[in-house]
Parts: sequence; structure tokens; C-alpha cells
Amino acid sequence: MHIAFKKIRATMPRKKVTDVSGNGGTKRKRSGGRKKDREFSSDDEFDDFEQENTKKPGRTVPKTGLQPITVADDVKEKIKLELPKGKGQLVIFGATNWDLIGRKEVPKQQAAYRNLGQNLWGPHRYGCLNDVQVSTVVSGPCAAHSLLITVDGKLFSWGRNEKGQLGHGDTKRLDAPKLVEVLAKEVIVSAACGRNHTLALTETGTCYSFGENKLGQLGQGSQTDAVLSPATVLYNGQPLVKVACGAEFSMVVDCKGNIYSFGMPEYGQLGHNSDGKFIARAQRIEFDCELIPRRVAIFIEKTKDGQVLPVPNVVARDIACGANHTLVMDSQKRVFSWGFGGYGRLGHAEQKDEMVPRLVKLFDFPGRGASQIYCGYQCSFAVSELGGLFFWGITNTSRESTMYPKAVQDLSGWKVRKLACGKSSIIIAADESVISWGPSPTFGELGYGDNKPKSSTTAQEVKSLDGIYAEQVVMGYAHTLVIARHESEEEQEKLKKLPEYNPRTL
Repeated sequence: MHIAFKKIRATMPRKKVTDVSGNGGTKRKRSGGRKKDREFSSDDEFDDFEQENTKKPGRTVPKTGLQPITVADDVKEKIKLELPKGKGQLVIFGATNWDLIGRKEVPKQQAAYRNLGQNLWGPHRYGCLNDVQVSTVVSGPCAAHSLLITVDGKLFSWGRNEKGQLGHGDTKRLDAPKLVEVLAKEVIVSAACGRNHTLALTETGTCYSFGENKLGQLGQGSQTDAVLSPATVLYNGQPLVKVACGAEFSMVVDCKGNIYSFGMPEYGQLGHNSDGKFIARAQRIEFDCELIPRRVAIFIEKTKDGQVLPVPNVVARDIACGANHTLVMDSQKRVFSWGFGGYGRLGHAEQKDEMVPRLVKLFDFPGRGASQIYCGYQCSFAVSELGGLFFWGITNTSRESTMYPKAVQDLSGWKVRKLACGKSSIIIAADESVISWGPSPTFGELGYGDNKPKSSTTAQEVKSLDGIYAEQVVMGYAHTLVIARHESEEEQEKLKKLPEYNPRTL
């Protein structure tokens, strides 16, 4: 795809903290008197932050003083969420050596897995799932683990698991999906993957979380190194209907359209008018993390002359998270963004972090509202109500960016049904085709086949999936998952022609 880019400087302005609020803290050393920024270049390593913070165990913070959201039972809504109506067979391609993805070197404890996993250059059927009807599949642009939900609401997980993000009570990696037994009696309808943590939502609107919790991203009222089995988020408000995860933070939406966030506030991505950092002592920066869900209360727009105006009546309908930024679409089809502003991923034509949700002006016009929103690692997408696809941010390593939403011309005429973005690549389910593109290096997540790390800056169809209707497409950091419908005999025959993937184990 050809997208017009505008060159910008990679250095971001430092931000003065005007408000320190929250319910937990975490420390980070300063180097040379200045904090090391984690994501100021587009080719930053996947787990620099992860490795830095696994050198010593996390500390537990008591729940004293926390005030969880609570709604009286007599005014609480009674809901029953439904699974997506589509179903199909899971197809995978891309990098599958979960412990190596995005790393400069293999950690000692993972050395035994060095030769496991492989790059699948084209679509493969998971051999162990041939008889499993999949309703939903989940991963994320920061994640090296994945989830699937069956048509009867059972949650399976596999992939990297150093922090218990698979929910099986241990830290063993899994190469093939396994049932999360703690949630076997629940009907799970949706889920979300962060870098090392997971959220799972039940049909009654209850949210479970598990995985890394050093920054409070599980919302359980504490900061601990890891939670290995699913436990409920500390929240007793209206039933939840949406969940989303950034790298080290989480977002949930209740049935009334209110947004709640918890976890790491470093770039303002929690939306509480603060980046949560303050100098606790010499050569130390401390972050005031949110350990339980806290409501995002302020939505704004900025005029051309710099005035900041409140935006009333925001009722959230959908939410999406990148590594350190968030998009929300409301009931009026407006789009808001906030968090890390590098490379224009917020769509405000400036590289400025936003501490509270700010209106993206392009979609605030009659007939130009949004119908879908998506976040990549460092970019954002929206599908307009007229069907056009808009992109802003960065997906390559050239330090060039699109600073505000621009139409993706190469896909004009295609009906975009679903979209996903990994670290740098994009895949789309459009009409009866699956389309992908992305810059080098690739690990097979584009699905082009031929056992070569092919890349493409223009949209191309995944030929081996031609004629197969994709119910859903999802990308992890460097792998792609597709739910392929197989209702007709023709679809079944085409799926049978795909090679079968049976992962090796120790």
C-alpha cells in the first residue's frame, strides 16, 4: 500500500506533572539524571522493559485505602453477553517460537526452547484443533501469547507464559492451545492480551485477570510479580461489556458506556489527567499506578486557537489499545485518543502526549463518523461509516509517520470487515479475501508463503486463502490468526489443502 508520510522528529518533549493521583507506586532508576524512554524509536525491542523488570521480584502493595467502584444490587443491570455468531477453524501463520519473539538474546531459563517453534511462511491449520469450532480468537500487538474461545464459551490459551499470562497456574510455555480450567465453568465471551497479562470477560459482565501485575495492570488491588491463575478484577460496578489491554495497562467499559482504566500511567494512557510520575528521591522516578479500575471522567476537544473545551455525553461503544495509547468510539460515532503521542498515533497532527481523551476532529462531521476502530503497536485505524479505511501513526522502521487520519487509497472499493495490526504488519478481512502488507523484517505473518521473509508496502491478497471467508483476523507481535469459515463443501476442501501445523514439544 502506498501511504503518504510526513517526516517528523523522533524526540518527544518531556512533560511536567501537574497532577499525581492513583493508588499504588512503582520505582524506576534514572540513568544520567534522565529517564530512559521505552518507545521513542519505532524499532524498539519487544521486551526491553520486560527483561529489565524481571531481574528482581515485584513487591506486594496492600489494598489499604482502595475504593473499588461499587453499585448497589438493586440498581445494577442484569445482562447476558453473547459470543460472536460466526464460527470456523483456526488458521495460523508467522513466528511461533514464542520465547524468542522480539528478543535480542534468549534468557537463560528459556534456553531449552531455542530450537522449538518455527516461522510459518504461509497459512497452516492447527492439527490439534481440526474438530474445534472457534468463535473468537485473541492476541495483541504487544503479545507473544494467544487465546481462543470456543462456540460454547470455553477459553483456551497458548504461547509465552513467563508471568502466568496463560492462566494455567504455572509459567510453562505452551505451543498448542490448552483449556483454562479455572474458568471452565464460566461462559467467556471476549478477552484481551497485553504484553504479559490477560483479561477475560464472562457473559454476565465479570472480568477476570491474570499474568504480570507489577504495575497494577490486573486491577486486583495489588502490585505483584505475577498472578498465575485467573482472579476477578476488584470492581463491583455495572456489568462490563468490553475489555482491552495495552502493554502494561488495561481498559474496561461498562454497560452504561463508562470507561475504567488501571495499570501503568506513564504516558497518560490511563486518561486521568496525569502521567503518574514524580521524583521520589535522588535518581529515582516513581509512577503512581492505578491498582483498581478508575473511571475516565474527562473528554475534551481542542480548537485551532488552542482552547480546551469539554465534550459532554460521551457513551463508549468500543475501545482499542496500542502499546501505550488508546482509542475509543462513542455512541455518536466520534473517536477519541490519548496516551503516548509519538509518531502521530493519536491523530492530532502533533507529537504530544494526551493525558485525557481528546476528540479526533476528522470523524466529528456528519457522514464521516467511525464504525470500527483498531490499534497497532504504534498506529491507529478507523473504518468510517461509509466504509473507508483511515490510518495514522507508523508501521515501518523509517521514522516516517502519518500525523493525522488519511484514507488508505489502495483499498478503495473493498469492504473492510475486520482488521488487525501486529508490531508492524497489517492484515484485513475484506469481502471474500484476506489482504496483508508490512515492511521488512517479517516472520511469515503476511502469509505470502514460499519460505521467504517477504514484505510488501502495498496491499496484497493472501493467495492460499483466496475464496475462504475469514470470520476474524487477529495479529500478535509477529504472528497471525484467522478464523476461517468452512460451512460449504468448497470452503472445507480449500481448508484441507492448507498444510497442517503440529508444534513440537520437549
